[in-house]
Amino acid sequence: MAGRLIVFEGTDGSGKSTQFHLACQALQAAGREFRTCVYPQYQEESSALIRMYLGGKFGTRPSDVNAYAASTFFAVDRYAGYKQHWGSHYENGGLMLLDRYTTSNAVHQSSKLSPAEREAFFRWLADFEYGALGLPAPDLVLWLDMPIPLAVANLRRREQATHTTADIHEVDTGYLSACRDAAAQAADFFGWRRISCVDSGGALRPPEDIHREILSLIL
Repeated sequence: MAGRLIVFEGTDGSGKSTQFHLACQALQAAGREFRTCVYPQYQEESSALIRMYLGGKFGTRPSDVNAYAASTFFAVDRYAGYKQHWGSHYENGGLMLLDRYTTSNAVHQSSKLSPAEREAFFRWLADFEYGALGLPAPDLVLWLDMPIPLAVANLRRREQATHTTADIHEVDTGYLSACRDAAAQAADFFGWRRISCVDSGGALRPPEDIHREILSLIL
């Protein structure tokens, strides 16, 4: 019997990874058995095309690789992770927490399309990854909705703190804005759970406050 699959999703700079780690710590403290996977798997061979794409080998703008082609790069890496690392755990009833999944193609790649074209892409994506590739559909998707100016500020702080260089997604603020619009459309289409990263006044919510909301949904 299949287990439960929970996905953490959000645009770059949304604090998604922070919330993912906080959730994992809380589940461990509660004595829950679970496994995790973080996509893309940058240390694995299956991410070779992803690294080339994000590194600008196929063009320095996200739009230089169309939504369907780029989606296959990420889908192959997900398939490898499922077959090698977590599929048997999930298929035997285990709880899985994923930092990004098929949902990231719905956010990042559909942003390259017009709003009118996106629903056809969403249907293709579900048929391709959940149908043709046989990856399991998530039971719960937690979409961390962060306004783009705040997300960009987070990205720039992270780059300075870690002395890293932004990839072609992270450096393009227009692309990030399109991703947020696409994510909202995907959330409506697929039925994701929206977690607002700001309060009613537009101020950034403390990470602990967001964590409590997420914990109420996954425990």
